[in-house]
Amino acid sequence: MSWLLLVVSGVLEAVWALALGRTEGFSRLGPSVVFGVALVGSLVGLGLAMRTLPIGTAYAIWVGIGAALTVGYSMVTGAESVSFVRVLLIVALVGCVVGLKLTH
Repeated sequence: MSWLLLVVSGVLEAVWALALGRTEGFSRLGPSVVFGVALVGSLVGLGLAMRTLPIGTAYAIWVGIGAALTVGYSMVTGAESVSFVRVLLIVALVGCVVGLKLTH
């Protein structure tokens, strides 16, 4: 259950990171609310997952999922450039996250 909670928390990290970019300095209500809810949900989930998972592993996986999803979404939507090297590095990041899970 902790692993599922950690994955959901990682997804919520990507949600709040993307919402933060749309808040325009917290002057837009909708994205600001999404940011706040996703941020709280992400951190609460991370904290609960850390009850049974090692802190270093849990944090690395949480950050890795959030980073990979954030940059992947930005590349798909055209907000960031796409290149073979960038995609390869994201795949490597995901591979590292999977490796941390498998070696736990």
